[in-house]
Amino acid sequence: MASGALAADAPIAAWVDSLQGAGRYTFTHRDLRQLAGRSVVAIDSALRRLKQKGRIWAPRRGFFVIVPVEYRAAGCPPATWFVADLMRFLGQPYYVGILSAAALHGAAHQQPMAFQVVTDQPTRPASGGRVRIEFHMSRVLKRTPVVEMPTDTGTIRVASPEATAFDLVRYPAAAGYWSNVATVLGELAERMQPEALDLCAAHQATPDVQRLGYLLEFIDRQELADRLATRLTGQRVRPVLLASKHKPGRANPHPTWRVIPNVKVEVDQ
Repeated sequence: MASGALAADAPIAAWVDSLQGAGRYTFTHRDLRQLAGRSVVAIDSALRRLKQKGRIWAPRRGFFVIVPVEYRAAGCPPATWFVADLMRFLGQPYYVGILSAAALHGAAHQQPMAFQVVTDQPTRPASGGRVRIEFHMSRVLKRTPVVEMPTDTGTIRVASPEATAFDLVRYPAAAGYWSNVATVLGELAERMQPEALDLCAAHQATPDVQRLGYLLEFIDRQELADRLATRLTGQRVRPVLLASKHKPGRANPHPTWRVIPNVKVEVDQ
């Protein structure tokens, strides 16, 4: 990840400064061992001093994020600056998803408390200062449509608007529960295309298609809802609870979506 050479008598702090000057904000322990020509003990001692000064942050052992002075109070630069490098270091596929993806697509009803990343295996969260990254697992990650979005330090993989819509109903707790899901969908729908939504639905679980279709109809996005209804035509669609972890209640299934509205959904204006 890092580049350049480090003279034997040059402090590691100066090397970190040179990386930042070149627009690089991450490096690894391995980078230092290859470049520094000095002992692991000396490297670890220098890294410890840099951590104490708030100059670097280590979201994972052996992976370091450079903290520029303007983010010193926050304890860390924005996650968009380094998440691609972090996932490459972990050796895991990823995309930015759920509310973080919705915000990047302009559906920023409220900023998520954590930066949300979807990957293919359980991954513990990372916290640095005011930045918290939480990870969610998906079995269809490799079939999820993504877009490459530019950042201040490169690019990141972000779920497409249509894939983000499915993530919102797949991870309702992470999305702020059903009223917030419906509210964000109302903004996100402006960027969704019926054809792309239909293609994305081909790789989704039927209950998620039902729930998303129901909510799109609820927020009067009938053109989008109709594409999902067409996809369900001819399938054996069983009744599903809107909120699977709540009691069923007494409501009847919706005639089209077979969704049982067992929680009240209110859309913020």
